[in-house]
Amino acid sequence: MSIIVLSQSASISGLENAGAVARPLTVPACQTSCMEVPMEGAGENLTGLWECTPGRFERQLANAEVMHILSGACTFTPTNGAPQEIRAGDTLFFPANTVGVWDIRQTLRKVYVVMS
Repeated sequence: MSIIVLSQSASISGLENAGAVARPLTVPACQTSCMEVPMEGAGENLTGLWECTPGRFERQLANAEVMHILSGACTFTPTNGAPQEIRAGDTLFFPANTVGVWDIRQTLRKVYVVMS
């Protein structure tokens, strides 16, 4: 088993184009890129880096997710909830089936763990 170190992950290059968000609310749609980081012992959980350009879109992920924001700024408004201001340095814990709208103001980069 080896430890994976991503030095300076807020600015590391090598993320791959992952296309537009699935449920865009702006034109043009937000564009995403990612770097999956398979982790031994994580089972079916997904881990890695994800980046999204400015715009608005609906969150469609049914899984629980933990994320740490490395750079950027946005607002997440849960359905029937108050807007949450989010910026670099924040850590978020999304329960499964959290739905709402992302409003990305500055390109957002995060470390994520999506629970299977």
